[in-house]
Amino acid sequence: MPKAQAATQDFVSIKDIRDDVIIQKNGQMCMLLLASSINFALKSLDEQKAILMQFQQFLNTIDFSLQIYIQSRKLNIEPYLELLQSLEVKQDNDLMRIQLREYMEFISSFTRDVDVMSKNFFIVVPYSPTKLNITRGITSMFSQSQKQSSSQNDLQFEEHRIQLEQRVDMVSEGLARIGVRTISLGKDDLVELFYHLYNPADMTGSAPIVDNR
Repeated sequence: MPKAQAATQDFVSIKDIRDDVIIQKNGQMCMLLLASSINFALKSLDEQKAILMQFQQFLNTIDFSLQIYIQSRKLNIEPYLELLQSLEVKQDNDLMRIQLREYMEFISSFTRDVDVMSKNFFIVVPYSPTKLNITRGITSMFSQSQKQSSSQNDLQFEEHRIQLEQRVDMVSEGLARIGVRTISLGKDDLVELFYHLYNPADMTGSAPIVDNR
């Protein structure tokens, strides 16, 4: 008898995304920061040493692990070309219209021959709570005793989320000292990120919207 094929969800470690917090199937919680970059090569030798020293001090101040994830994606140039085409129609000057058309042809031919890549830098801040019941979906229907258990789990989740946010603030402040700006990703941004992470061949743009009502 042939074995049943595993569902795609079995290979995804994410259980839920709640209040901008990623909850994994093993109970671990984490938040993601989008970080800016530093052109280290253009810094002077003294500036490079100062940055390395500040980063070393930052690592020494934290007592938890961090993950740095670098995402490289082929840049989808089609929306930019569509914008240029809309501008071409509005041009009254023939010379400007010709120059704009030649520029669009150059961009199209260049991107056909060369893969233009975009890079994003992410910091994964984890937190492992001691007890967090995530075996049931958030929107599930519970009995009276289950509702009480759910309320307790909600309280525990809020406590753990506060602990995680304190870690995020510590990381943000530490990286700011070396000139790296960070922003915390919200739920929509996280869905977009993980959609493209598990669908790398999709260059159409935004992730599909799922109605959970």
